[in-house]
This record gives sequence, structure tokens and C-alpha cells, in this order.
Amino acid sequence: MNEAGGLDARETADVETASEDYARRFAGPIGAWFLDEQTRATLALLGDLHPGSTVLDVGGGHAQLAPALADAGYDVLVVGSAAEAGHRLAGWVAAGRGRYQVADLLALPFPDRSFDAVICFRLLAHSVAWPDLLGQLCRVSRRMVVLDYPSTHSVNRVADRLFAWKKRIERNTRPFRLFSPADIRTEFDRQGFEVVGQRPQFLWPMVLHRAHGSPGLARGLEAPGRLLGVTARLGSPVVVRADRRDGT
Repeated sequence: MNEAGGLDARETADVETASEDYARRFAGPIGAWFLDEQTRATLALLGDLHPGSTVLDVGGGHAQLAPALADAGYDVLVVGSAAEAGHRLAGWVAAGRGRYQVADLLALPFPDRSFDAVICFRLLAHSVAWPDLLGQLCRVSRRMVVLDYPSTHSVNRVADRLFAWKKRIERNTRPFRLFSPADIRTEFDRQGFEVVGQRPQFLWPMVLHRAHGSPGLARGLEAPGRLLGVTARLGSPVVVRADRRDGT
């Protein structure tokens, strides 16, 4: 569906975010630092989810989180819009660490409340119909949904003016939708969920850290904002957890 509620397109943005070209954005020490920071934030938000719990990773063929979730003891199923969106997980699946399934991401083929938790990363900002995608995440979750989004409460406010420079640094970047925390809270509320935790990631734009390429320098640049609480208000992307409200 589109944002007006009419069915008009399949969700296939995960094919790009799971590609080898996209993965090169996270190559090298600085890329590894980005992934480690987000993975640690995600596992922290899932901290009260017991080992053995079922987790659905929607659009997770990029393989950023599924292996870490399996290592944490969760029963992980990744769904993608096409077979090629899961090729980075082939070895992981072959080793019996988890499963990959092709599905329509805007009409997930699972009953309501099928999974203890549902996660979705790198997808919302590129979605053809983000409210419908978020609705599907909530529908099939028994307890919680964890996702990431680029926030308007950050340097992303000037993203359009920085895009040409960002393109020169990252080469394979593309436009993306920004969300305010109110956008996210309102849509979760419509689905009977309440935001209970969030982890804004970086005060400085990620492209700046990619340009200098040093995790040590990145930590130094980010430290004052984290210590002073500025990142908590203005950091992006934001990893957010919403829980199903009692009785919904």
C-alpha cells in the first residue's frame, strides 16, 4: 500500500540494502565500528527477551544482526522480498544457525503474534509504504518491535544540502525518508504499541566519520555529546523499541 492506504507496490528495498555494493559502505574499521555500535544498542534493547525466544528479522538479508541474535540464543527467522536479498546469509543458513524465507514484506505470511520480537533495520527509510510496513511488524509481534530510523532531530535536517558531498564520499548513497520521534510514536500507537526505549546512535553525521575513517577519532568526536546528553536528544539513526500494550 501507499501512505494513502492503496495497494500499489511490493516492498523490495531490502534487495539493495542486502547487496554487496551496499555492504561496502560498512567495510573497513569505521564500518565495523558503525555495525558494532548498532548491534550493541539492539541487543541492549532486547535485553529482557529470554534465550530461545523467536525473533523475526524483516528485511535482514544484509546479515548485520541475524548472526548476533542467533549467537545471543534467539531462534531467528529472516524474511526478504527476494531470494537474492538473502545471499549474504547463505553460509549462516547452511550451518543451521537460522532460516531465511522469501515473503511479501507488506503482507507477511504469518498469523498475528507469531513471534516474540520483530526487528527491522535499514528498511523503513526506503520503504514504499512505511506505515503499512510498520503495521505488519506490529501485527506479527507478540511482545515487541525494534527498528531503526533516521531522525529529523539531527543534522539530517540539512541532508538535502549535504547530499552531493555525501555522494562523493559514500558513492552508493541514495535519498531516504526522515522521521520525527513523534511520527514513530504516533504510528506505533495506532498499532497498539508504546515506545519504551530508544538509543540515538551518533551526533555527528556518519559520512563525516567515513571521511576520516578512524574509529578512535570517531569515538573522541562522539564522546562529549554522549556524556552531555546531546546525542540522546539529537543523535541519529535512532534504534527504538516499542512494546505491545496490555489488552491489545
